[in-house]
Amino acid sequence: MTEPPGTTSSAKGRGVSPWNIANVLTVVRLVLVPFFVAFLFLPGDGWRATALVVFVLASLTDLLDGELARRYGLVTDFGKIADPIADKALMGAALVSLSILGEVPWWVTLVILVREIGITVLRFAVIRHGVIPASYGGKVKTVLQILAIGLFILPGVPDPVRWVVMGLALAVTVVTGVDYVIRAIRLRQVARRARAGDDRG
Repeated sequence: MTEPPGTTSSAKGRGVSPWNIANVLTVVRLVLVPFFVAFLFLPGDGWRATALVVFVLASLTDLLDGELARRYGLVTDFGKIADPIADKALMGAALVSLSILGEVPWWVTLVILVREIGITVLRFAVIRHGVIPASYGGKVKTVLQILAIGLFILPGVPDPVRWVVMGLALAVTVVTGVDYVIRAIRLRQVARRARAGDDRG
């Protein structure tokens, strides 16, 4: 759940409880991760289909909790910490599991995980200067990753279809990662100039 500019003070002013619907969905996503992994490793197309259902449900909470938090002013400190952890737990568990099963190459998993973890660390590192809002490209990246992983989980999907979508997901993942780095550098520079102006004043 990304906090848009100006949301923090209003949310804190109203004393938003951390146990709101957006944060509950985040916790549900975390709880679903071990069940998803267990179903994925069980043999048979039936269990694979069950794993896909759990993955889709968990992914829907990812798309929904942030929207609810922004729309209804439910952004909390807990959500800002727990949401990216839950996101990375779900995607990381899916990619690592598929790589262990030999269905997704490890280099693909590493590229995505390094980007996701690195950008999360970067956003926390510059949070004292301001919040880097989620971009449209970041939302497209999330949808493409969910779709690509879902196609690898779903039995019987032709490999060319899987790899076209995964290739798109990888490309957008890398491009948006570079964009976040550039925006973080600019944010830090703006904050430094503002502090320098205050010191001169």
